Amino acid sequence: MVGEVLGAVRYADDGAAAEDAIEAGASRLAAASEGWEAVSAAVLRAAADAVRRCWAGGWEPADLERIIRRDAADPAHVGPVVDALAADARRGPRPPSATARWDDQLRRLGAEVWWPSDAGYLDALAARRRTTRFETACAVLAALRALARLPRITPLPAAPPPAAASPGASRALGRIRGLLAKAEATDYAEEAEALSAKAQELMARHSIDEALLAGAAGGPADGPGAIRIGIEGPYEQAKALLLDAVATANRCQAVWSSDTAFSTLIGHGPDLEATELLYTSLLLQATTAMHRAADAHHTRGRARRTRDFRQTFLVAYADRVRTRLTTATETATTEATTSGAGTAADLLPVLAARALAVEEATSTLFPDTAPVRLRGLNDAEGWHQGRAAADRARLGEG
Repeated sequence: MVGEVLGAVRYADDGAAAEDAIEAGASRLAAASEGWEAVSAAVLRAAADAVRRCWAGGWEPADLERIIRRDAADPAHVGPVVDALAADARRGPRPPSATARWDDQLRRLGAEVWWPSDAGYLDALAARRRTTRFETACAVLAALRALARLPRITPLPAAPPPAAASPGASRALGRIRGLLAKAEATDYAEEAEALSAKAQELMARHSIDEALLAGAAGGPADGPGAIRIGIEGPYEQAKALLLDAVATANRCQAVWSSDTAFSTLIGHGPDLEATELLYTSLLLQATTAMHRAADAHHTRGRARRTRDFRQTFLVAYADRVRTRLTTATETATTEATTSGAGTAADLLPVLAARALAVEEATSTLFPDTAPVRLRGLNDAEGWHQGRAAADRARLGEG
């Protein structure tokens, strides 16, 4: 009976037909002759099966939670999806597509088995939410419908086994994280400038050192990998542009998928890590600066244009950061190639080979990409203030 209900819910047309199917299915489940406990266990098995099919379709745990949270008509639909992740992880084994980030994503989502038994899951969920059995069944069926209707997406390539971090690399990454955390926390622009500049300097040096080590090893395990980074609204285009700017400066490529709310980063391990660290910090700093500027913009009687102002601000910020970060990377590379005899002969071929590998991997994963046309950039003051904010950050200047 549970299978029949799920089939009817899955294939119902969007809109009123889907709502009717969910409500009719919830009524059947709540009144099932085989008992609520049996229904509970069957629904949980179906949920775990649904996420396992999503793994085969290229999705990862964080992707599922993000897309359901973005598209769900009711926030109550997200919880059953996270519970389905936990149920699938419990039964194991991990799917072949699981990346090195898989377990960390589950931990961050809080995907763990909290209910007493599978037979008692629905009652436990109803008690946690203080809802009726019918309301609980509606939320679970809506979540399962959303999972079942997700399209297949480009799967990430199998990541090479991570190399053991050297003590020097661990110290460098620790210092970079510490500097960025301080830059995000300070209220003083001058201090943030100095901290961000130092972090970028260390990132560039760390990337070059890792490239030389990988070039010396020459093993096949040093091929490029890929990760996904969520791009959530509002102002998704501007945020994707900022990530692309940071990725380019760190010898990665970014491909934005607007329909699935993430960008895929392709690059070598140290460069992917640096890009994610720096993007996360810059996004926080840019958003803070944007809100401050927008508040001042709003107080001057221009409330109707606040959204245009913010969108334009972030795009201008990303545009200026691209220039400054790229310049900083070029400067660091030049310094590295002139720091000693034979360094240029060792470094430049390695960097060229890594760039070619990233380009080829990107073309393989995404053979049909298209440029995105930015819209809503019609606020001159937002553009001016966004570039000024990026200038104040002085990123990449050691």
